[in-house]
Amino acid sequence: MAAVTIRNIPPETHRALKARARANARSTEAEIRAILDAATRPLKNEKGLGTLLRELGEKYGPLEIEYDNSPATAADFD
Repeated sequence: MAAVTIRNIPPETHRALKARARANARSTEAEIRAILDAATRPLKNEKGLGTLLRELGEKYGPLEIEYDNSPATAADFD
């Protein structure tokens, strides 16, 4: 397993990590591993945008879009 050294962590950050580890009944090192693991792995039920769009299409059917082909007019701010 790889080892990583992180230098120059601000004291406030280190204190917060230690407090978070205590609250989760883990060592500071185990807490940091859990944070890194959570940050780099997708959630179990997380779906990608394509999957979500496909599911919406299956549920609601294709979109019906009306296009307005009339020429654009300039805005009048007076």
